[in-house]
Amino acid sequence: MALKTHQSVAEHLRGADRTSSVLVVDDLEANGRLMERLLSRDGYRLRIAHDGQEALDAVALEQPDVILMDVLMPKLDGFEACRRIKDDPATRLIPVVLVTALADTNSRIKGLEVGADDFISKPFSEPELRARVRSLLRIKHYTDELDSAESVILSLALTIEARDGTTDGHCQRLAGYAAALGTALGLETQEIGALRLGGFLHDIGKVGIPDRILLKPDRLTTDEYEQMKQHTIIGDRLCGELRSLRRVRPIVRHHHERQDGSGYPDGLRGDAVPLLAQIMGVVDVFDALTTPRPYKDALPVERANRMLLDEVERGWRSRTLVETFIDLNGSR
Repeated sequence: MALKTHQSVAEHLRGADRTSSVLVVDDLEANGRLMERLLSRDGYRLRIAHDGQEALDAVALEQPDVILMDVLMPKLDGFEACRRIKDDPATRLIPVVLVTALADTNSRIKGLEVGADDFISKPFSEPELRARVRSLLRIKHYTDELDSAESVILSLALTIEARDGTTDGHCQRLAGYAAALGTALGLETQEIGALRLGGFLHDIGKVGIPDRILLKPDRLTTDEYEQMKQHTIIGDRLCGELRSLRRVRPIVRHHHERQDGSGYPDGLRGDAVPLLAQIMGVVDVFDALTTPRPYKDALPVERANRMLLDEVERGWRSRTLVETFIDLNGSR
């Protein structure tokens, strides 16, 4: 998986200088050819679709940078095609401009409701069309740069895991455990997504921990342990520059906090510990207990569950979170 992530980052960066692509969707051949002629002057790669379904097929094949979509079309109209594009997490960031002769307010409201980013009224002027497309392309390129930065961070996190062969698969397991627990708790989709990403990024700050400490097979000294604890703060700083990771930052910084205030780095107590960080803390302990390490064998699930319940009794963990997680993994 680390290799795949590295490849996706490289592909993204290689594509940063490619020619911007525009998908024109109009059932009238003359309209499509007119837009193609006007926009080709700016060097864009143009593709034409003749109805909403053909547009969806084209987007699935090769995602464009901007879509210019007529509204009134056979088979699938522009409103419904736009809604489907915006409902799909893989395509929702592609700017969609509805090109329409419909001037009434209700049509514009409907366009906004299905997620349209802009409108152009027919008949359109060439300067306006070209200016709107340039503006939306700038926004799309900024968004792509954010995605690239997040991909680099994720790739870095997987590289860190690869430094320690004894933790192979740890990030993937935590992502799955945490997302499953969040789902069982009825959390919102965005929070579950943050938990899944947090599983991969929770230990990213270990990039700043020397190998002599990170890979030490014996118990850490007091000084070494204090240095190891800094990985939560380092990780928080690494994620801090990306707005897209704002929900993940509390997981990265606080997944070693405890309910009684004995955790680190900030000694938070009770509900002051962010819920997503509490969830990550529970599944992190479970995975550490149930996987082999150089200094210990893997424990059976039943034993690990009892130890989690012991941490509840000591005031370290939320009973609700632990008992819900134990119910998920099927044994007490």
